[in-house]
This record gives sequence, structure tokens and C-alpha cells, in this order.
Amino acid sequence: MSTRDQLPERLESERLVIRVAKPGDGGLFNEAVIESLDTLKPWLGWVTPAPTLEQSEFGCRRAYAKFLLNEDLMVFFFLKSDGMLVGGSGLHDVDWALRRFEIGYWGRARFGGRGLMTEGVRALADYALRDLSANRVFLSTDAENVASWRLAERAGFMLEGTLRNERFNRSGKLRDTKMYSKTTVTVS
Repeated sequence: MSTRDQLPERLESERLVIRVAKPGDGGLFNEAVIESLDTLKPWLGWVTPAPTLEQSEFGCRRAYAKFLLNEDLMVFFFLKSDGMLVGGSGLHDVDWALRRFEIGYWGRARFGGRGLMTEGVRALADYALRDLSANRVFLSTDAENVASWRLAERAGFMLEGTLRNERFNRSGKLRDTKMYSKTTVTVS
């Protein structure tokens, strides 16, 4: 298997170390999520109810197993300056035949507004396009999650469209979903 067909264990951007979630990361992960519940709860189902330390550790272990199988990449963004966990992302629903990856992300509340999540998401998506020969890196976000879709736009993703009444939001009401992508191949 060439590196073109292998998810990366570690990347770096200007201010961040981007690395796969590993066994033993559960405490850091849990602390960041619990600290940021108020900003994450409206958008992410996996934070309600708040995860326990054991659930966070299990999530990191499961993520590492999927990484070893080259099926999924869950990463954390750490500041180079002091090693603080500022958020997470990943390349999910990997389709090696189509060379397509879905990207997701969440940020630790206290680090908002510094462009760190944008930097990390851009670095991860650009790596997929450049080094994994991705044809498509895409994401979806609730149309009402302004911070999320603005991050996607700052990271260089292009709005493909809005899917109306596409799924239920966290309150159980129908929501519109904005679809974004970065691609290398243009279909004529």
C-alpha cells in the first residue's frame, strides 16, 4: 500500500499538530468536550448526554482501531506552542475507490475566534486532496449553524447547495443542510 492509500497519523500546520486520536486520549477529549458543551450541544448529537470519561476513552480507542484498518481518521488539533487540545476533525466515510472523504469538525469553546479550527480543517482537507489524491472532500452543516458554514467557507470549501428539510435538528424539527466541497477534478 502506498502512502497515497494510507490515512496519515500526524500532520502539521503553522500553529497546530494534527494527529490521530489514540488510546489514552480520552481524558483530554472528555475535558475539551465537557468544557464546550454549551456551544456543541445545539449541533452535535454525540455530546448529549454529556459523554463520560470512559465513553470518551472508548471513542478514542475505537477511532484508533478504525485508523489502523485505514477506514476512518479521527484527529485532534493541538497547539504547537503548549500542546493544548483546541478541537477535533477527521476524514470519515472514506471511499478509496472514488477517493472521497467527508470532513467533520468541532472546536473547544475557549479557542474560538482565533482561526485555529479553520487552519486545521484547511490543512486536513488540503492533505486529502494533495497527498491522498482525493477527488472530493465534502462536509455538511446545519444552515442555522453560521459559525460552522463560515468556517467551511474560510477553509476554502465551495457551497454546492442547500438541501431543504433534509434531516431533523437537535430539537426534532426539520432543518436545511448546507453542502460544501473541495474538489480536484471538474466534470464537464
